[in-house]
Amino acid sequence: MSILLGITGASGALYAKRFLRYAEERGFAAELIVSKNGEAVLKHEGCEDILRNCAKIHKIDDFFAPPATGSSDYLGMAILPCSMGTLGRIAAGTSDNLLIRAADVCLKENRPLVLVPREMPLSEIHLENMLKLKRAGATIIPACPHFYKHPATLEELADTVVERVFALLKGAKK
Repeated sequence: MSILLGITGASGALYAKRFLRYAEERGFAAELIVSKNGEAVLKHEGCEDILRNCAKIHKIDDFFAPPATGSSDYLGMAILPCSMGTLGRIAAGTSDNLLIRAADVCLKENRPLVLVPREMPLSEIHLENMLKLKRAGATIIPACPHFYKHPATLEELADTVVERVFALLKGAKK
């Protein structure tokens, strides 16, 4: 089974990199959809190697790709990091690119959709969009790492969020 990973222009490319490692270690195929700003952030934050090392990357404007249809079988989708622009377009149901359409498909097919916004402070518009998506069936996990396990590296700190995202992808357990 495959899991979709959306990467947007919000800072936090390390989360996406760690998610892919986490999925691979557990035997899951992760297929990527990366926004144009997401590509720029991956490069800026030194994580562009994930684009070279990923088996399947769908083009952002390819509406004929499998994630665009409910007849494709994915365990679910995580968008991390998720920009507030992407979150707002999902909440509005615009489906104006493959990433937004794939999220919309997850919602309409009752598949897990986990959004990891990495922004602060939150405006009233951000909060309203998050509430709208929560009511539609999405799970919102702000990129708030925890310190319970005393992480010693940035990677270990990012893993505290990634582990939570992965746990919430229903059925994403082998």
